[in-house]
Amino acid sequence: MRAARLIKMVLLLQARPSMTAAELAAELEVSERTITRDAQALSEAGVPVYADRGRTGGYRLVGGYRTRLTGLGRSEAEALFLSGVPGALREMGLADAASAARLKVSAALMPSLRDASQNASQRFHLDAPGWFKETPAPELLPAVADAVWDDRCVTARYRRQEAEVERELEPYGLVLKAGVWYLCARVPDSGAYRVYRIDRFTAVEAGEERFVRDEEFDLPGFWEERAAQFARAILRAEVVVRLSEAGVRQLPYATDRVVAREGMESAGEPDAAGRVTVTLPVENEDVAYTQLMALGPEVEVLEPLSLRARFADAAARTAALYR
Repeated sequence: MRAARLIKMVLLLQARPSMTAAELAAELEVSERTITRDAQALSEAGVPVYADRGRTGGYRLVGGYRTRLTGLGRSEAEALFLSGVPGALREMGLADAASAARLKVSAALMPSLRDASQNASQRFHLDAPGWFKETPAPELLPAVADAVWDDRCVTARYRRQEAEVERELEPYGLVLKAGVWYLCARVPDSGAYRVYRIDRFTAVEAGEERFVRDEEFDLPGFWEERAAQFARAILRAEVVVRLSEAGVRQLPYATDRVVAREGMESAGEPDAAGRVTVTLPVENEDVAYTQLMALGPEVEVLEPLSLRARFADAAARTAALYR
C-alpha cells in the first residue's frame, strides 16, 4: 500500500511544478505528517524531492527529475478508456486504477499539455442516472466486474420472480442503463446470450477457469438489439387518444419517445378542432393511465372504454376540487 502511495506521490509531483503538503494529503487521502514521512523516504531512496518552506512553499522535484514508472498496466489502461464515467468506475472498483492511469499519462506529457486532463474534465461530465432517483450500486458489482475484465467463468445465484436459480455464466460485458447495472453473459450449456440485472444476483463466485471470448460478439450492438426487443415485448396493449397541439408536443415527455414518434407518424390529419387521433402501444392500462394523466386536458382517451371511464372519473373528481 505504501509503495503504491509513494509512486503516486512522485507522479503527482512530476505532473505539477509544486504541491503543498495539504494538497498531497488530500490527493493521497493521508495526513500531512504522513506526507512529510513519505517525502523523507523518497529522498532517502534517491528521488530528489525538495521542500520549500514558507506560506507559498511546497514539495517539488529537483533538476527536471523524470520517473520511468509511467508504463500503464492492463487494468490502468482499460480504466483509462472509462475515465469519462467516474461514478461507474467507483462502483466497479476501478477508481484507483483510473487515477493512476491518468497520472501516468499526465507525467508522460510535455509540460504545455499537462492541463489537458483538467480542461477536459471541466468541459464534459457524464451523469448517467435519471433525475430524482438514487440507485445504489449492487453489492456484488465489483465481483462481477472483476470476472468480466478477467474472462473468468462464474457461478451465480439469481432471483427470478419468487424463485432463486443458479447459473454457470460466461460474463461478457457490463451495461449501465439509467442507473441500473446489467450483465450480458453467455450460458455455456446452450450457447445463448442473456441479460441479467446485477441487483438481482444473490451470490457470485468466480472460478479459476477462463472462457474463450467470441471475437465476433459486439456488446453495443447486442445491447441495442435486446433493449429494442424488451421495449417491444412489454407493449402488449393499445390505446387510442385525441391530442391537442400542445398534447402532441408533450407526448414524447409523457411516454416512450420511440412510441410517441411512431404513433405520430401513423396518425391522420387533425380534425376540425385541431386534434389528432393517435393509436399508441402501451404496457398495460395502469401504465397508460399514469403516463397520459400527465397531459391533463391536452389528451382525450377514446379507447379502451374502461380507460376512458377512469379518465372521466378523474376529471370529475378534479373539477370538484376546484369548484
